[in-house]
Amino acid sequence: MTSSLNIIISGGGTGGHIYPAVSIAKAILEQYPKANILFIGSNGRMEMEKVPAAGFEIKGIDIIGLQRKWTIKNLLLPYYILKSIQQVKNIFQSFQPNAVIGTGGYVSFPVLFTAQMQRIPTYIQEQNAYAGLANKILSKKAKKIFVAFDQMEKFFPKDKIILSGNPVRNDLLNIHQLKDTALQFFHLQNSLPVVLVLGGSLGSRSINNTIANNIDFFLNTPIQLIWQMGRNYYTNLSTELSNKLQSSKIYYKDFIYEMNLVYAAADIIISRAGASTIAELAIVGKPAILIPSPNVTDDHQTKNALALVNKNAALMIKDDQVSSILIKEIEQLLNNKPLQNTLSQNIKSFAKPNAAKEIASTILNDLGK
Repeated sequence: MTSSLNIIISGGGTGGHIYPAVSIAKAILEQYPKANILFIGSNGRMEMEKVPAAGFEIKGIDIIGLQRKWTIKNLLLPYYILKSIQQVKNIFQSFQPNAVIGTGGYVSFPVLFTAQMQRIPTYIQEQNAYAGLANKILSKKAKKIFVAFDQMEKFFPKDKIILSGNPVRNDLLNIHQLKDTALQFFHLQNSLPVVLVLGGSLGSRSINNTIANNIDFFLNTPIQLIWQMGRNYYTNLSTELSNKLQSSKIYYKDFIYEMNLVYAAADIIISRAGASTIAELAIVGKPAILIPSPNVTDDHQTKNALALVNKNAALMIKDDQVSSILIKEIEQLLNNKPLQNTLSQNIKSFAKPNAAKEIASTILNDLGK
């Protein structure tokens, strides 16, 4: 092998696949600055914006995912797979990768599949407690599979599994020192508890509607609210609730970039149960109520949440129960300090703050670097 090291990383569609990929790339460069890293993403998807913003080059391919419900798009899937594989071959011919890393999303399938056909070492980073079909297929020829949950041998060859955890952003590691700074940033008081509501970057209809319908609860009780509405809902919600949202007890945005501060300010967190979000919640160690999205493949967010619930590390509400019980659950949790402490301590046991470093060092060792 030459002294240069060319690594391709592919993953996308959601932040849950993109941010771990970026964290791994940064960890590789910290340990081996001479590495050349290229991302491959799906044209038109968010990775084509987020990866360059993080400082990395990305090439786009044309690929679609298998739809769970019948749609004409599924008839086009073979065409897109063949087209994307040829596009990947062209990228490989130019870049000459020594290894390929996949962090999930349907874009990673043609990239890792092509690498395996060309006998290029491949590595999988599986974020979820329930592995998807593509990763199960690719795992047979992968060199190593990095996972975040126990008992993944039911999906992957046991001898290839490394329990590394999910990579998270470095700025989340010391948030407990930022409480006062965070409250000042969001113009909130020290004397009142803060409820943080997250529904993902695009937002959650069930969560947003419940908060909107119960906004008077937050206005009339000694509670402060930080509410990330999501880009799909911000305009309508901020217009409909414009008068009430002017309260100094409520901070709302479509998307909050200062996640270290928002986690530092929060006393309890209401969130979806994506794998990357759970990894972040474990690092910050705050009591959480998880509401799994019902609109994901194989219902993996429910499986992610149950992994915590079964260890008394989080509470969970099904999406179809949010409107009827979320506010009551928030109130009960705020009034139950022992439960808050228990959830906080137990979720910390899931924390893997060095996940990206471990993944990077394992791959570099494999490649003789």
